[in-house]
Amino acid sequence: MARRLLITQALVAGAVTLGILVKEFPGLVREIRIWRMVGLRSRTARS
Repeated sequence: MARRLLITQALVAGAVTLGILVKEFPGLVREIRIWRMVGLRSRTARS
């Protein structure tokens, strides 16, 4: 019984995490584009 509850909790936590990532994905892509335009990557590579 305890093992079944643990598996269920892990599945629920995974589903919630996946849902948040899917919901936030367009914003993350936009942020990455902004970072590339600003040149953040090239600055961190130099230092």
